[in-house]
Amino acid sequence: MNWELIFQVSVESIIGSTAIIYALAAIGLNVHFGYTGLLNFGQSAFLGVAAYGLAMSVATYGLPFWVGIAVGLAGAVLLALLLGIPTLRLRADYLAIVTIAAAEIIRLLFRSVSLSEWTGGSDGLQAFSEGFYAMNPYSQGIALGNLITFDSREMWVLTVGWVLVAVACLIVWLLMRSPWGRVLKAIREDEDAVRSLGKNVFSYKIQSLILGGVLGSLGGFMFAVSRAAVQPDTYGTEFTFFAYTILILGGAARVFGPVVGSMIFWFLIVFVDAMLVELIRVGTIPSSIMDTTQAGSVRYILVGLGLMALLIFRPQGIFGDKKEVMLDAR
Repeated sequence: MNWELIFQVSVESIIGSTAIIYALAAIGLNVHFGYTGLLNFGQSAFLGVAAYGLAMSVATYGLPFWVGIAVGLAGAVLLALLLGIPTLRLRADYLAIVTIAAAEIIRLLFRSVSLSEWTGGSDGLQAFSEGFYAMNPYSQGIALGNLITFDSREMWVLTVGWVLVAVACLIVWLLMRSPWGRVLKAIREDEDAVRSLGKNVFSYKIQSLILGGVLGSLGGFMFAVSRAAVQPDTYGTEFTFFAYTILILGGAARVFGPVVGSMIFWFLIVFVDAMLVELIRVGTIPSSIMDTTQAGSVRYILVGLGLMALLIFRPQGIFGDKKEVMLDAR
């Protein structure tokens, strides 16, 4: 067994760019679901709009990198308004239906052949991240021991990514300790009672949807620049479901729940995959039972079973409060 390789890829997954991306997406969902009780099943749409806003601005129209960032953020705000205005006055399940449909519509628009001149179609877009890497202060990579190494580009992505995660957590922490945040929590518990106190529940919900969408869109930017490419199928519905899994794993309505949940989730995914591949390679698992190409699917089954057990025995997640989550009441 190559334990060094298993350890290397597993530890890298804890602090890698994928953990950053899903942590930012889950932080946005935490504002929606954890603190406000909004069932947003289209978080991938916010990331996709932000990523394509950046990519199209730079690669298609030749605009500066920071203009692309502004366009992506504006797109996330506009999407929140388009989704929230017609649905947030209605029951929670209407928002769930609209958001999951909107995420699929946006994905299909990005890969549409008729729009491929601007979006790149199913191939996506490249050549837009030069402005990001031009700001890279690292001239060389870093090695943590003899196993884990990151080159200069990866170090820049990790530095910016974890700073964004820290800033997003700080924003959520400050806002949820404010009177505005306490209103959101009250809406989650009983919006009729909040409305009876004279609060504009619809306005607070819109603000929450915008804030969570913008925080999630930061993950879209990191996804785009870390891969130096955007591709529409990356932002499918499974992305949102992974983000929900991460949120519930870490604990909803907890500031650091999404961050810890993302790190644990991707550690388990990568560790189980690497372990299965090694067991197949050394012959412990016969190839007649499973080959290396099947290990990727089996890892999701095994991790999924573990998460099902978590929901049964500890539905509030690692740091969550069962009274605040109330999954059975949603």
